[in-house]
Amino acid sequence: MKQLVNNHKMCGIFGTVNYRNSIADQRVFEGLRHRGPDQYGYQAKDNVQLYHTRLSIQDLSLSGCQPMEYKDLIIVFNGEIYNHMELREKYNLKAESNSDTLTILLLFELMGMEMLEEFDGMFAFSLYDTKNRKMYLARDRAGKKPLYILTSDNSYIFSSELNVLYQIAQPQINYAALADYLYLGHFHRKATPYLGVDELENGYYLEIDTQTLQSKMICWFQMETYYKAKNDLNQQDTILQLDSLLQTSVKRRINSSDLAVGSFLSGGIDSGLVTAMAAQQVNKLRTFTVKVEGEFDESVLAAQVAAKYDTQHEEIEIGFSDLGSHIEKILNNHGEPNSDNSAIPSYYVAREAKKHISVVLNGDGADELFGGYRRYVPFRQFDFFNASSLTRSSSRLISNLLPVANHKQSSYTYFYRLLKFAGFDDLTQMYCSASSDIMVGFEDMFLQNPLMENISADIERINGYDISALKKMLLIDFESMLFGRLLPKMDIATMAHSLEGRSPFLGKDLLEFAPGLSDRHKITGATTKVILRQLAEKYLPVDLVNQPKRGFEIPLKKWVDQELKAVMLHYLLSRHTIYEKIIRKDFIKDLIDRKIKVSDEKRAKILFCVFSLEVWYKNLPQ
Repeated sequence: MKQLVNNHKMCGIFGTVNYRNSIADQRVFEGLRHRGPDQYGYQAKDNVQLYHTRLSIQDLSLSGCQPMEYKDLIIVFNGEIYNHMELREKYNLKAESNSDTLTILLLFELMGMEMLEEFDGMFAFSLYDTKNRKMYLARDRAGKKPLYILTSDNSYIFSSELNVLYQIAQPQINYAALADYLYLGHFHRKATPYLGVDELENGYYLEIDTQTLQSKMICWFQMETYYKAKNDLNQQDTILQLDSLLQTSVKRRINSSDLAVGSFLSGGIDSGLVTAMAAQQVNKLRTFTVKVEGEFDESVLAAQVAAKYDTQHEEIEIGFSDLGSHIEKILNNHGEPNSDNSAIPSYYVAREAKKHISVVLNGDGADELFGGYRRYVPFRQFDFFNASSLTRSSSRLISNLLPVANHKQSSYTYFYRLLKFAGFDDLTQMYCSASSDIMVGFEDMFLQNPLMENISADIERINGYDISALKKMLLIDFESMLFGRLLPKMDIATMAHSLEGRSPFLGKDLLEFAPGLSDRHKITGATTKVILRQLAEKYLPVDLVNQPKRGFEIPLKKWVDQELKAVMLHYLLSRHTIYEKIIRKDFIKDLIDRKIKVSDEKRAKILFCVFSLEVWYKNLPQ
């Protein structure tokens, strides 16, 4: 029988250091309510304020309330440390409560912030050492749980959500960051829409001296370290180790909840493996599949997995006839512009899942760790980061002669895009073309330059590493797209409904294991996620094992021209738009009127990206 542990955290946290307000601000609790509707906590000490909102996942009593105080330490914590009872045993830590929040305080007393390297979990926390007057703000290895920090000359404000931080502090808009957002489709690394506000990056913690107000940023986990390491296991040993690590990761994420745990189940390998392993731990596991109006229906494949493991399966049919009336609410949840249109079905499936469960497993991170996207295939064969001038010029010439590709999943579209990104001299253009591909080719439409300085520096740095082109691409995607776009999308979609998402592929051991695997275990020929497919042969129906990566099939082109047309035109053609301060307004008008030579898919992506910017701007909280 599983031991009941005194944990509880799906939460929102907020705090200040040396901020002028000295009493609890009810706006904080209201703004974070959806992250933790069950209980609110507040504590002020010295020049520090700490806020916490709680949703009960474990310890359904009140014994683990936050802010939690232990000796000279006070903490507010959002997330879960899945291996914390193992760590108590390892370090012989004794306490009456089995709260993982308390485990953090016990370990901090023992070893300070070196404790982070021991954690398998998702977390963002603020820990105040009152004796030494030091504040520590930390995030997990992948950046699963958000934390934003506003820094001024004499104060710090931090928050789980940008909307709350903006409402309290009213920071100025960062137009350079918004320009980069329009180009890339998400905010890269620590960038946010606001001046003076940074997102704390994954694998980092900030140490603040609350007396001198000086601070220092410390990197405690670097993904690139594991990409530089070589793992030469043969195929059989690789599969055995991967199987064991994923089993452990799934088990930990189930055992650290006292409420029912379910699983998002698409027709893909990643969620299929997680579901198969979870079903061995949970009797009658609840599974949820989205059935979206689009070109491909994965619910048939998902149903095969559900039948194989006898899960309580629900197909959630999403129709978009009323999307126009919901879209603003969905986008406003993010607190910043968000161009990922799969946030829409994610929002709906989370809403339906919450009716049955409070904790849900997903397959996030598998594609970026094991090479799941079709665009990775050419990087296995050729180093586009260091292509010759002849290769680039030839690719440009051929692509300019070819007709525009309009069918998203076709072989022609794949070949066309390959030629496009192979033709760029600039590495940032090449990467953006190979990934999000939004404003690439329309750089002259921007009113502000230079663009993309931060990501350009990161790409140049990573290109200097002695690793393969495929590993460079995977590393950049992990650090930028997964961190800045995909994880926030799922966190916001689930948190909007007080549902906690857990990602077994982002467990500590898998993050340290997968990067060093040989490229042949990830891409062979045109086959993606090779080692996951081989593992899937043990667990999943044969029809599913060889399916290509699809993700949500979003009919974005149709939405832009039909369901969302009226609301998008209202925002894009209104007076005093914010985008006209960043890009030429006549360019957007020409796109709307189809006067620009561009594929229908890219046109829709650009318009949706700009629309999301306008929705964010026009609905800033007051």
